[in-house]
Amino acid sequence: MSHDIYENPLISRYASREMATIWSAQTKHSTWRLLWIALAECQQQLGLSITDAQLAEMRANVSNVNFDAADRYESELRHDVMAHVHAWGDQCPAARPIIHLGATSCFVTDNSELIQIRESLLLVRRRLVQVIDHLARFASEYRDLPCLGFTHMQPAQPTTVGKRAALWCWDLLLDLEEVEHRISTLRFRGVKGTTGTQATFLSLFHGDHAKVERLDQMVTERMGFSDRHPVTGQTYSRKVDAQVMACLNGIGQTCHKAGTDIRLLQHRKEVEEPFGKKQIGSSAMAYKRNPMRSERMCALSRFAMSLQGGADATMATQWMERTLDDSAIRRLTLPQGFLSIDACLILYRNITDGMVVYPKVIERNLNAELPFMATEEILMAGVQAGGDRQELHERIRVHSQAAADQVKQEGLSNDLISRLKQDPAFASVDLEGTLDARLYIGRAPEQVDALISEYVEPIRRKYASDLQGTAEAVRV
Repeated sequence: MSHDIYENPLISRYASREMATIWSAQTKHSTWRLLWIALAECQQQLGLSITDAQLAEMRANVSNVNFDAADRYESELRHDVMAHVHAWGDQCPAARPIIHLGATSCFVTDNSELIQIRESLLLVRRRLVQVIDHLARFASEYRDLPCLGFTHMQPAQPTTVGKRAALWCWDLLLDLEEVEHRISTLRFRGVKGTTGTQATFLSLFHGDHAKVERLDQMVTERMGFSDRHPVTGQTYSRKVDAQVMACLNGIGQTCHKAGTDIRLLQHRKEVEEPFGKKQIGSSAMAYKRNPMRSERMCALSRFAMSLQGGADATMATQWMERTLDDSAIRRLTLPQGFLSIDACLILYRNITDGMVVYPKVIERNLNAELPFMATEEILMAGVQAGGDRQELHERIRVHSQAAADQVKQEGLSNDLISRLKQDPAFASVDLEGTLDARLYIGRAPEQVDALISEYVEPIRRKYASDLQGTAEAVRV
């Protein structure tokens, strides 16, 4: 690492080496060479004058990309693809005449980026599956632990710790569906020529349309794709990029939502993300245990979500068959979108692996509000004991407001039940019995069980090989 120039922290600090490798110059340019080889092999099979020796020379020089030579050529030619054509031609003198035959730059740039997008989506899918698996385990463990629910960030009807985690898990499952859809529908650009008309290839094959169509299909299949775009301009439609970025955007939303919830719960001391034995929460306040991982996940999620607008605008402003103002922004947004989501999911997995729950604090916080939650149950019990519903409702309202005033103005505990015990109208009601929090969690535990059995278990079976290994370390 150089310390005298800017280093992208997505590479040096946050994302995995695996994702960074997918978007590396080595991967990019060796993929260009594989594409040129596939094109030449298929052209040979379809009758063009390309020798086995030329193909062998190309195959022998795939990974040994001579970047220095390419840089020298680009400084003269001002064209990155032609720079690499010349640099590879120096290494493959026999094959030089047939490298890039009939192709336009987007044959290698667009097709290689689609390959990188596919590999990145596969990695994102693996990370999603791992987080879903571990989060579901957490949800199952705490499926029936009652906790205070919140609507409008105000105390509401109780739920369970596991059910809340199930909400996070469901968001991830929806994201996984979208990732699977993007993978299954991702098409290869194929062999389309300068403006997408395949005119040059039609000339090479002396007007044989069937051979041009076959060439397009053969190269597509050789590069591992089952389908290709039926029509393109010089580039594949940039709507594909916008759709892929929207998929990453959605994962960012999910990570941000869960990260925010965990931060709020840590503020309440109910749940806590992992904290190292020697970790320092604050340089000044030694007692602090800040939710660093969740905060970072939110920050990186926000960055990932911010990239969507650029992809949308790029699609909208592509003139006619293409314009080059898509190049620089795509060099930034595509890799960084995947790198930031990769980092988010590494953090999410790390958090779910070591999240700590404090049941006593959860119970205390719930009990402070539970008397108010129990008032409807108390009202129904009073009516069943022979009381007048409207009269009992008014008495509960008066006592509730008095208890709330004591909590808010005096800082004292909630004494609603004590007040009701002193009211003869509720003498026949088992007031203590109404304070069992499990009376108010509804089907939360069963909902957790159903989510896991109906949705998570099939994912575990389908992607069993992706569930191996431990969470990656997070740099603090």
